[in-house]
Amino acid sequence: MSKHVTQFGYRRHPDQDRAPRAGAHHPVVVVGAGPIGLSLAIDLAQRGQAVVLLDDADRIGEGSRAICFSKRSLEYWDRLGVGRRMVEKGVVWSVGRIFHGDNQLYQFNLLPEQGHKMPAFINLQQYYAESYLVDRVGDLPAIDLRWRNRVAALEQRNDHVVLTVETPDGPYRLTAGYVAACDGARSTLRGLVGADFQGQVFEDQFLIADVKMTAEFPTERWFWFDPPFHAGRSALLHRQPDNVWRIDLQLSPDTDATIERRPENVRPRIARMLGHDQFDFEWISIYRFQCRRMARFVHDRVIFAGDSAHQVSPFGARGANSGLEDAENLAWKLARVIAGQSPAALLESYHIERSLAADENIRESTRSTDFMAPATRQEARLRQAVLALAEDTDFAKRMVNGGRLSVPSVYDTPLSTPDRESWAGGPCPGASMVDAPLQRPDGVGLYLSDAFIAAGKTFALLQFAGGPSDVAPAGVESIRIGDGEALRDSTGAAAARYDAQAGSAYLLRPDSYVAARLRDPTRAGIEAALKRASASS
Repeated sequence: MSKHVTQFGYRRHPDQDRAPRAGAHHPVVVVGAGPIGLSLAIDLAQRGQAVVLLDDADRIGEGSRAICFSKRSLEYWDRLGVGRRMVEKGVVWSVGRIFHGDNQLYQFNLLPEQGHKMPAFINLQQYYAESYLVDRVGDLPAIDLRWRNRVAALEQRNDHVVLTVETPDGPYRLTAGYVAACDGARSTLRGLVGADFQGQVFEDQFLIADVKMTAEFPTERWFWFDPPFHAGRSALLHRQPDNVWRIDLQLSPDTDATIERRPENVRPRIARMLGHDQFDFEWISIYRFQCRRMARFVHDRVIFAGDSAHQVSPFGARGANSGLEDAENLAWKLARVIAGQSPAALLESYHIERSLAADENIRESTRSTDFMAPATRQEARLRQAVLALAEDTDFAKRMVNGGRLSVPSVYDTPLSTPDRESWAGGPCPGASMVDAPLQRPDGVGLYLSDAFIAAGKTFALLQFAGGPSDVAPAGVESIRIGDGEALRDSTGAAAARYDAQAGSAYLLRPDSYVAARLRDPTRAGIEAALKRASASS
């Protein structure tokens, strides 16, 4: 049904001609060329690491799948050199509406303020995102992407991992200092390390239909409880590029998925929703909500990211976006460990931070699922009461849950240096950098996120003028804002968003998260925070 499949040719690699016992050695092997594996490989390559990227398939474009990408993901992709392309193709949106029957309960705006480089969200079919990432991989000689290379066996040694890889020409072996498992929900590597998911699989099923049509719906997220066209259930409508619309319809737990996903059975459901049948199908799928994760994301030298490590329901766009947060969290840490800049203990912080984030996503997804698909009669009565009250009361509106949208994680971990001074606002230690518009002295506008990219792939010190200018330790790039500096805050947005006083400073990690903030920064204070954030103390 999908017309967007791109197939790649298998190529024999010189590694396959080595003696079986020897095997070629590589610092890091990434398994899985989906959005997470591709992004991780690009990030590592941009940080100076050679990467072998293996995928058991030879194509992309098997259905739209993930479509909703957050501002945080777009900022990450911007650092990888593909953000602008994603936004230009994607459908930009920030407004959502929640309905009960025919009545709108409320609407929300996920980014009401101006002065951000990236929008709140875009909708973009996963096959476009993967295609742009594959193109970017082609620009980076440090990445060796091998299609139709399936990891069939894995053996962990003291200082490396031995992989057996199946290909159309037969198996071969290679060794890796570290292996990043980004091979999806049905991860082969998860089984090879003897791990499994823990969590909950919900009974209700949901139908996804991507339909191509010309429609006058606004570019917003519309979610219905008990709509007239789908009584007693929920529905979701989202616009994608190319006049494609994503429609999700809740089905009963006992629905026969094989029968229900047939186009001739899906068409009447969609026609009732739209009031016409002038549309073509792009993709149809049926799924159950799953909120599960591995107990540990780090298994010695094999590290799991994305759907191979955790699964959540798609409402809230927490699947792919949380996987991309995994990738950006892991890339800088793994690069520092491989380069000998930090001890291997830094990788344990990846498990700590991202497993806490997974728990948060699972909690939010579980709450959404419990509200959308009540499991008991009491839960159903409670939901009906909340929906009835929400038409007239604000407190009930806050209880309505049609999928809380993905937001950046906040890490409460040992890498962060706690505040010692009083702050009335601004991103706290463990929170992600907030963007803001800036100007150069010649009047050319840019964003704080641009300045962070220009600072390089290491730690950066964001400092507002008025304090000492020589406090950035070696290896830390300086971003100074104020009159007489390379960057100016003529709108005052940066100072407001960072609760800035003269000399205020933020130490930013290589993934743009705040490691520490200081009102009166000193070289010694920043060096101590740097050691803590890089697990060097």
